[in-house]
Amino acid sequence: MALILKGSIKLYHYLNEDIVDERTRDWFLIGSPWPALALIIFYLFAVLKWLPNYMKDRPAYDLRTVIAIYNAFQIAFCAYVVYYSLRLGWLANYSLVCHPVDDGSHSVDYAWKVCYGYFAIKLIDLFDTVFFVLRKKQNQVSFLHVYHHFGMVAVAWGMVKWVPGGHMTLLVPINSFVHIVMYSYYLLTICNESYKKSIWWKKHVTQLQIVQFTILLVHFTVLAVAPDCPCPRIPAYILIPQNLFMVILFSDFYYRSYIKPNKVKKEN
Repeated sequence: MALILKGSIKLYHYLNEDIVDERTRDWFLIGSPWPALALIIFYLFAVLKWLPNYMKDRPAYDLRTVIAIYNAFQIAFCAYVVYYSLRLGWLANYSLVCHPVDDGSHSVDYAWKVCYGYFAIKLIDLFDTVFFVLRKKQNQVSFLHVYHHFGMVAVAWGMVKWVPGGHMTLLVPINSFVHIVMYSYYLLTICNESYKKSIWWKKHVTQLQIVQFTILLVHFTVLAVAPDCPCPRIPAYILIPQNLFMVILFSDFYYRSYIKPNKVKKEN
């Protein structure tokens, strides 16, 4: 038992002290894993227990104005992150095959405007679930939805702490672009109810999610097998199964939502 405890303490210091990026170690919520972990746990209790219990005997809230403002803010913030990720990295000097954690003249700007900005977006994304519960749409608080949201907070936090630049950060512009499309769709449905009846919109947003995770799966696999690459590979070993899992989950959702119903209709 003492050996396990000693090993756990050693691993904690290694992850939280020895291999952190010195530029970001003192940034808000990054220095220690406990505040971010506490936020994730609070989120899980809030959307799975506290808020559903609170809403049990109450009517659904009308949050259309709040959600419209929220969606517009998300579109703008995601566009900001995409712009700087391309300007400072992926359209400047970043390599798609192997690019180490950047330490050039724009590296701190990239870490702050792109990686930390992305982390902030993932925290704000958690309100998606809160809005579902307050509108009494608990059926949309699925395992896929909740897992994806708190999982991306963890991924973004790890990026800022350990690899705030380079190969691993391609997920920032790709995922943020997908969210621009997604929140644009949500904003349209708030402004015009008829868009909710348009299946093809929702269908293509899901397809875009699947394409996104497939591209990232390939991208991280390239890093894992690239010879003589100075970029840390351990994050790739973590994100390869993570993205594969997401491809499977979103593909299963796509099948159950859009393919299976059509099969049932044809059979009837």
